[in-house]
Amino acid sequence: MSGAKTTEQPASPTRGARRALLDARVFASRYGVIIALIATIAIFSALRPGVFPTVANLKAILQQAAPLAVIALGLTVVLVMGDFDLSLAGMIGLGSASAVSLMAVHGVYYPIAIAAGIGVGVLGGVVNGTLIAYIGASSFILTLASGQVMGGVEFLITGQKTMFEGFPAAFSDIAGGSFLGLSNQVYVALGAIVILYLLLEQSEVGRYMYAIGGNREAATLSGISVRVLRVVGFVIVGVCSSLAGILIASQNASQSPNSGTGYFLPAYAAAFLGASVLRPGIFTILGTVIGALFLEVIATGLTMVSTSSALVLIVQGAILGVAVLLSRLGGEQK
Repeated sequence: MSGAKTTEQPASPTRGARRALLDARVFASRYGVIIALIATIAIFSALRPGVFPTVANLKAILQQAAPLAVIALGLTVVLVMGDFDLSLAGMIGLGSASAVSLMAVHGVYYPIAIAAGIGVGVLGGVVNGTLIAYIGASSFILTLASGQVMGGVEFLITGQKTMFEGFPAAFSDIAGGSFLGLSNQVYVALGAIVILYLLLEQSEVGRYMYAIGGNREAATLSGISVRVLRVVGFVIVGVCSSLAGILIASQNASQSPNSGTGYFLPAYAAAFLGASVLRPGIFTILGTVIGALFLEVIATGLTMVSTSSALVLIVQGAILGVAVLLSRLGGEQK
């Protein structure tokens, strides 16, 4: 009686090609942004070898990226819960205008004026969050409308003029000063990173927020205070946006109308870039930080090679599109 012979069937070429494609998609979703960041640094270092790869330029990049990182970090919290906040540009301008106006026009002591500016962010966040979480308004439409309202109030406060006189030198030192060779605003950004990382990644509240983003109805049935946490998320965006606006005004020693407009697109780009690294398809604090640094590296490099501001905007828009695609690609791999 002869034994039966078994032979292994060779893998189908089609199956092998599909696996290779899947592996390539997973690799791109996890490491594409990091590889692009390294490649970008290498390119600009080759183009400007005596200027770009220097300690001084690294410090400048960190300083310029700090306000953007603070804004994008706050935005990450609401994105985690499946909401959007399109009012952040108006909040940046209104928070800084309120603080600067109190100092320059009304002579309010600058720490009190700064606290009031941040308080405006809290109030804006409470209003947005309440109307969205409790009344059921769409976060996309509601925050788009409230951003317009905030921009109008900013114009009323400033008269659509740049304010550059009347506030103390100590206010400029908040962002303009330095400690151990780094700008003070870098330390403010580091503080925001630590606080929000502990909130989202290391606390029960953070786990609840991710659960809300995963399935809001299931989170409600599980006993999670979904409405309260959504309001908290919008308050965090308001505080971060107002704080960043104050940092920007301090760094520039002035407050300009629509000062937050230029940060709207980069903030979303940073957050979506962050959702395509580390944990693809998921918004994270550390991912957002990487995204903000990537954008500032590109902006600094393009400026050094004398690129027009129009091209910078084009590149930022393209990066946001790619970031959304990569985060979507990563989400499909989960």
